[in-house]
Amino acid sequence: MMSGIKKVLILLSITGCLGSLVKAQISPPGLGDASTAFWSAFGVKRQLDSLGKKQALSYIAIGRKSSPDNDNLFSKQAIFVLNHEVYHSFAPHQQYSYAISYRRQPQYESSAPYNKESTEQEFRVYGRYAYTFDLGRKWKLKNTVRQEFRKFFDADFHQVEEDFQFRTRIKSQITYNVSPVNNQKLALSAEALFSISHLNEPDSQWTAFGYREMRIAAYYMFTIPNSPFTVDIGYMDDLIRDSKSIHKGGVHYLAADLIWNIPYKKQ
Repeated sequence: MMSGIKKVLILLSITGCLGSLVKAQISPPGLGDASTAFWSAFGVKRQLDSLGKKQALSYIAIGRKSSPDNDNLFSKQAIFVLNHEVYHSFAPHQQYSYAISYRRQPQYESSAPYNKESTEQEFRVYGRYAYTFDLGRKWKLKNTVRQEFRKFFDADFHQVEEDFQFRTRIKSQITYNVSPVNNQKLALSAEALFSISHLNEPDSQWTAFGYREMRIAAYYMFTIPNSPFTVDIGYMDDLIRDSKSIHKGGVHYLAADLIWNIPYKKQ
């Protein structure tokens, strides 16, 4: 019995220290040029060990968006996503993860009436490293570097103009623990994206490596009482370099995620 109590105390201690590392909203992807957008995901997060150091998050998600000249964020299908990521908190305040993802995204004409012209598929693998700083009792600062490889196809798995891409993402997020009641948190983040692509058309060539986007987000996160579910509700502003939307303050996202948390069960 004492051994069992000791294990519980160790688990609670580690979970408390790593709370900002383990708990994170499912950030919306870039949905291209638009005025407004909507993102929603359902995820399943599983504890993979008894100490709470390893987790896996799988989710399915959809996105909708407006045209660049209207504000109906549900007017056009924007993306369908399947994603699986494994996290490992390998040292105090430090975490790495790796993931695989499939995305299916309609492509629309760049001028009115913005009709659909094709469908693009993407297969993505990525890894990330995160370090979290404790800033007092309620504040945490998490800095993340994420490296991606993205491979593109059309709807029939033929090559498209952009062959593949390497993308680097650098993100800082500050989290405030609002209340232990329902584990309420507020998070503010800023993420810069840099990339280099290999093109199939008009000639086989590389683009220059450079800055592409800045994503600024605010999230409110809480646990549904007496349930294993957490809810993330947020806003994101996607500032896309050389886009129409950047002259109007970026693409404005509304996001809502539901995550089912499954505790570790010994096999």
